[in-house]
Amino acid sequence: MKLNNFINGAWQEDNGADFAPVLNPANGQELAKVRLSTKEDVDGAVAAAKSAQRQWALVPAPKRADYLYEIGRLMKEKKEHLSRVLTKEMGKVIEEARGEVQEGIDMAYYMAGEGRRLVGETVPSELQNKFAMSVRAPIGVVGLITPWNFPVAIATWKSFPALVAGNTFVWKPASETPMMAYEMALIFEEAGLPAGVANIVFGTGAEVGTALIEHPDVRVISFTGSTETGRRVAELGGRHLKKVSLEMGGKNAVIVMDDADLELAVEGILWSAFGTAGQRCTACSRVIVHKDVKEELEQKLLASMEGLTIGDGLDETVKIGPVINRQALEKITRYIAIGQEEGAKLLAGGKVAVEGDLSEGHYMEPTLFTDVKWDSRLAQEEIFGPVVSLITVADLDEAIEVNNSVKYGLSSSIFSQDVNKIFRAQRDLDTGIVYVNAGTTGAEIHLPFGGTKGTGNGHRDSGVAALDVFTEWKSVYVDFSGKLQRAQIDTE
Repeated sequence: MKLNNFINGAWQEDNGADFAPVLNPANGQELAKVRLSTKEDVDGAVAAAKSAQRQWALVPAPKRADYLYEIGRLMKEKKEHLSRVLTKEMGKVIEEARGEVQEGIDMAYYMAGEGRRLVGETVPSELQNKFAMSVRAPIGVVGLITPWNFPVAIATWKSFPALVAGNTFVWKPASETPMMAYEMALIFEEAGLPAGVANIVFGTGAEVGTALIEHPDVRVISFTGSTETGRRVAELGGRHLKKVSLEMGGKNAVIVMDDADLELAVEGILWSAFGTAGQRCTACSRVIVHKDVKEELEQKLLASMEGLTIGDGLDETVKIGPVINRQALEKITRYIAIGQEEGAKLLAGGKVAVEGDLSEGHYMEPTLFTDVKWDSRLAQEEIFGPVVSLITVADLDEAIEVNNSVKYGLSSSIFSQDVNKIFRAQRDLDTGIVYVNAGTTGAEIHLPFGGTKGTGNGHRDSGVAALDVFTEWKSVYVDFSGKLQRAQIDTE
C-alpha cells in the first residue's frame, strides 16, 4: 500500500515521488510505503487550505461542529480497526491503542460542543450609549506537526479545535506513523468535510516541516516533539512572526512519601514508567522516595515488575510492546550504560530483549535503577524508554527541590495521605500537570495539557485553552450615541 498526500479533498498521484517503508516495530515487517514530499507539495496544500478557509470561516460555528460530531461517530464506529492499525505501526499494546483512539473520539465530541460556545466577553463601556465586547476570530491556515508516540490523539488535540474555530489546516504526521493520518483522512472524506479544509502532507521534518513553518500563508504552527526540535521550530517561526505552540519533553517524577499507600504507588509507578514502553512525554522517569520507605518500595517494585510481559502489542496478554525503532533502542542502551558509569545501582532489566520472536523487533526490558544521584545525567535527561530511577530524599521539602531541579516541567505526582503535604506539593511542584495518589500519566481532554520550562512555551493543548492557540481576540465597540465620543477624554 502506498500512502500519498491528501490535498484539497483528493488523493494525490505518485508523480515520480520517492517513498519510504513504514515498518512494524514489533517484527520489522513492512506495512506500507509513505511518500517523501517536497516543498512544492507543501505549497499546494497551503494554497488549497487558504482558498478553503475563506468559506469555512463563514460556516456558522455550530455547523462546523456538526462535522466534528460526525467525525467522532465514524471514529467510534471504526475504533477497533483504528486501534489495530495504531498498534501495528507504533507498537503500543492494544489496550493503550484503544484508549488513544477513544481520546480522539472524546476530543471530537468535546470540541464540537465548543461550536455553541467559543466564548468571548461583554463588558460595560465607560461611555453612554456604547456597547463593548470581545469575540474569538479564526486565524487562517494552521500547520500541525505531530509525533509518532500518539499518532492520532495528539493530532485530534490540535486539528479539532482548529476546525471548530474556523481555521483550515495542513498536517505533517511523523514519518514513523503515517498510517493513522491516512485513516483519519479517509474519515474526513466520509464525514463530508469540504475540500481543502483538512490537508495531509507526508514527509520528513527537514523537508516538509521546515517548508510548513516557513510558508508565509501559514499563520500558526502547533508542534509536539523533542525540546531540541522545538527550539528550532520556535526560531524559524519567530522569524516570520508566527504564533508557535510547543509541547516538548519531560523528565517526570513520582514522589512517594513515608505515609504513602505503597501498593497504590507501585501500581501508579509501573503504569507511568512502563506504559507505552516509557515513550510518553508524561512517562515517569524518576521516583523520588522518602528514605524511610525506600527499601520496601524497591522490593515491591521488583516483585511487580516480574509480571510485566513483553511482546507484540496485538497480543492481549502483553503489557510492554516494542520501542519505535533501532535508534531508540540504541539511545536507551546508551543511557543505561551512562547510569552504571555514574554509580547508580541496576536492580532489574537493562538489556535489549531478544528471546524468541522478540529478536525480530525492538524490545527493551523494563529497567529499574536505585541510588541515583539527583543531579546525574540519568536523573536529568529525557531517555524516552522503559527506564526509571529511584532517588532517595529525607523529607517533602527535599522531594520538591529534586522534582524541580530538571529543565523540564510537564507532569509530577505525589503519593501521600497527609492533606497538608498534598496541598503544599500541588502548589510548589513547578509542572503544568500535578497528580495526587496517581501516576504521572492519564490527562483528560477537557483540561489544558502542557508544561513549563523546557517542556513548552506557554501554550496548551486540550481543554478550552487549546482554542487560544487557534484564535485571535477581536475587540468590538458599537457606539449608538449618534455623536463622537472619545474614550478616556469625554469621561472626565
